[in-house]
Amino acid sequence: MEKPIYILILIVFFGIFSGYSQKKSEDILFATDTIETKINPLIPAKAAFYSAILPGLGQAYNKKYWKIPIVIGAIGGGIYAYSWNKNKYDAYRDAYKERLLVGELNTTDEFKGILTSDRLIVAQKFHQRQKDLSLLVTVGLYILNIIDANVDGHLRQFNVSGKLTVRPEIYQNEINYKQNLGVALNYHF
Repeated sequence: MEKPIYILILIVFFGIFSGYSQKKSEDILFATDTIETKINPLIPAKAAFYSAILPGLGQAYNKKYWKIPIVIGAIGGGIYAYSWNKNKYDAYRDAYKERLLVGELNTTDEFKGILTSDRLIVAQKFHQRQKDLSLLVTVGLYILNIIDANVDGHLRQFNVSGKLTVRPEIYQNEINYKQNLGVALNYHF
């Protein structure tokens, strides 16, 4: 009866330590319940660099393909708004310059009889402001694209196991017996 116990102890002992002998010591491993994932600290930097070169490329590197149309649409919409406002600003500015050059009555601009010179100045200021605002929003979306790729690169290597849970809880208050809503953060060892 003692022999099977010794054999079982030897099998368990060699089984545990044989797994460690086959791993490289320079690899950094992050163990989950059933999967081992290598942590590469350069993944977020590469994703951010790719997104800086071409918006949406960092999202493709992170395998978040559904975000690519959102990024392209947002930045493309900002560029479209900028160019549309620039064209409108240029049209109002050219009409105003022509009116200053030849006079209010002799002008041949497209706004003759529709807008006065004062209204052309107001329209120029409005489209100048909208042009500047759309440029600012486009630059902000471009930076947000880079930040999103970087954060996704970090979260790609994050441990997503069932041991860590956050779930809402509804409990009854012991003083006035009303329902209270709370959040519980549980970690199971």
